[in-house]
Amino acid sequence: MTDIVQLLILGILLGGVYGVMATGLTLVYGVMGVVNLAHAVVMVAAAYMAFFMWQDWGVDPFVSMIATIPVFFAVGMGLYYVFFQRIAGSARFGEMTVLLSFGLALVIEGVLGFAFTGIYHTANPGYATKTFDIGSVIVPKGQLYAFVASVVLLAALGAILYFTRVGYAIRATMQNATAAQIVGVNVNRVSAVAFGIGTAMAGAAGSLMSYLFTFFPGAHWQFIALLLALTVVGGLGSLRGALVGAIGLSVAAAFVTDLAGPNWSYLTFYLALFVVLLVRPQGLFGRKVSV
Repeated sequence: MTDIVQLLILGILLGGVYGVMATGLTLVYGVMGVVNLAHAVVMVAAAYMAFFMWQDWGVDPFVSMIATIPVFFAVGMGLYYVFFQRIAGSARFGEMTVLLSFGLALVIEGVLGFAFTGIYHTANPGYATKTFDIGSVIVPKGQLYAFVASVVLLAALGAILYFTRVGYAIRATMQNATAAQIVGVNVNRVSAVAFGIGTAMAGAAGSLMSYLFTFFPGAHWQFIALLLALTVVGGLGSLRGALVGAIGLSVAAAFVTDLAGPNWSYLTFYLALFVVLLVRPQGLFGRKVSV
């Protein structure tokens, strides 16, 4: 019984962090229909920023979010206006955004590799390797703090979406962009803000990544594959689905790791993706598209 509780705790704590990573990706898809393959490399860039703030100036990874969130919000809006706005309204917008974001991911990875080489990095604040011992159950401090930060970030995102005018506009655009435009929503501006918020979430996730994982410029390919699996399982465009999928699959992966070893844990995400695509292609919380 203790082992089950331990695995549940580890899975839930890591799942909350994955939830922050995935919500930015699914928000951008829900508003714009963009499958942003550059989302994970932005997280890696933010992890480098947080790492060097910790190494050079002693700034805690959590405190670094004060910088990474606004910086990457601005980066996201800039990327939208420079690249994605140009192809808005194209008959093949979805396909073009996949290719465009793939190219952006390669370029950013190349820049990071040129600047920082392929050496693995990770921040090491004092709490990263410490634990809370509750009887025979161990709760890693670093993962617990990251989970709490993730809950705060997701609550802040929910407050923006449900209690602000820009949030109303974003949700209206997610439901029906044409109808939103008819009633006066500036869909282009809302798309830019949504892309900025999604990228800001990647920036916040990068701060957490800087000490939870070892990272290098090419690490984003592993993460984008995992995040795409989470968002498809939860339902593309569904923020609730991204969070539920992240926590559920992280718990399942924790049990698989215990039974078969860590090399098999990622198989959990891809197997779930395969099953969901066969049984319920729109995902657990996604809307069925009529053809």
